[in-house]
Amino acid sequence: MFYRTATPYGRWLSILMNLGGIAGLTTVGMTLVLSQTRFFYAMAHDGLLPHIFAKLHRKTNTPWISTLICGIFCALFSGFCPVDILGETTSISALIIYIFAHVSVVVMRFTHKDMPRGFKVPCGKWLIPTVGSLLCVLLLKGISKATGFRFLAWTLLGQVIYFLHGFWHSRAGLFATNRSTTSMAELPVNLEDNLGADPPNEFEMDLASVYAGDQAQTTNHPDIDK
Repeated sequence: MFYRTATPYGRWLSILMNLGGIAGLTTVGMTLVLSQTRFFYAMAHDGLLPHIFAKLHRKTNTPWISTLICGIFCALFSGFCPVDILGETTSISALIIYIFAHVSVVVMRFTHKDMPRGFKVPCGKWLIPTVGSLLCVLLLKGISKATGFRFLAWTLLGQVIYFLHGFWHSRAGLFATNRSTTSMAELPVNLEDNLGADPPNEFEMDLASVYAGDQAQTTNHPDIDK
């Protein structure tokens, strides 16, 4: 990966490029570790992961246990795994995330039509998300089969964790099973009884309103089985 021989412009450029690569990898690595801890915090806050990932430090108010676990995990993998394998695995994960992000833009245009938006990209409803998704798929063609199998293994592990813990503890699942919510005024009471003292976020309020609407629709239509 790094340049071990002199470039046509001299060895100094090779050293400079190596230093730039090291600095870039360090910056990206630190950014990914910090962002991953926040992902785990949000998932634990919603019940998809054990609550230990959502514990905050008293002084810094940061998810310190999640940061510690992610730091140890990344240090072990970066110390024992080849850099090319780590790079390809990170690349395929990022591309899959970008594909889902592009698709979610199209989906939210239909599921959240009334959501306030600061600006709208011209032709952004279909053109840009479609082009972005196709470009990500095109880049996926350069990923080796071994990397694809490793990604599938990690995905399978994530599914196992989800069905063993997240499926039974997620807040969205609690809203789905609690059909007794008939008004938004009852939401804080139900949240406190089922989920603890954490205040509801915007996503939870949206879920509660959806299920309250379903309950009202079922009540107004006697033909629907209750």
